This record gives sequence, C-alpha cells and structure tokens, in this order.
Amino acid sequence: MGRIILRLDRVMADRKVSLKELSDQVGITNVNLSKMKTGKISAIRFSTLEAICEALDCQPGDLFEYEKG
Repeated sequence: MGRIILRLDRVMADRKVSLKELSDQVGITNVNLSKMKTGKISAIRFSTLEAICEALDCQPGDLFEYEKG
C-alpha cells in the first residue's frame, strides 16, 4: 500500500518562510503546523490547505506526493 507524503517543509524552504511566519499567516498554532511539516498528521482540512496555499503561493499538488508501497 502506498502513502501520501506532505512536502510542506520543502515548499517552506523554497520560499524562505519560517514556521512562525506561516503560522501567523494561516492562523494555526506552531505545534499543529510543525506536525504537518514533519508529516505526523493523518488529515488536513480544506480550509487549512487553502490558507497554506494562499500564504505560500502554491498549488495543493506542490505540497503532496504519492509514494507507492
């Protein structure tokens, strides 16, 4: 079985955006954003995804990758 990998850390690094900056822009806690960044989440709300894409000027496909099992 495959898995979805969240590449938030890579997109943040490409855009030189810190965890604190993104947290402030998106309106979620540093702790929850850190969990996303490290891939320790099992779900994400569309409203959160939209806010992250808006803040990072990216598409949802930039944040996710599918890895075959």
